Amino acid sequence: MVKANVEIRNLTGLHLRPAGVLCNKAIQFKSKIHFQVRDTTANAKSVLRACVKCGDEITFICEGEDEKEALDSMIKVVSDGLGE
Repeated sequence: MVKANVEIRNLTGLHLRPAGVLCNKAIQFKSKIHFQVRDTTANAKSVLRACVKCGDEITFICEGEDEKEALDSMIKVVSDGLGE
């Protein structure tokens, strides 16, 4: 299991379009990928209901055979702005 924190920098937070970008990236990996924000844990491969705002720090948790690559990819997609 690997994990890392990353800050959401999108001005609109993790609304539908960036959540879709995140999900599409996550489903490319065999590992389980979750993220935590405040008191909520969400599966990054399914519809995200977490209310994630600009400036929130989320913690990605990846577990499986490609966990390191998955974690690196999740951090990159968030750092790159989630398609916005």
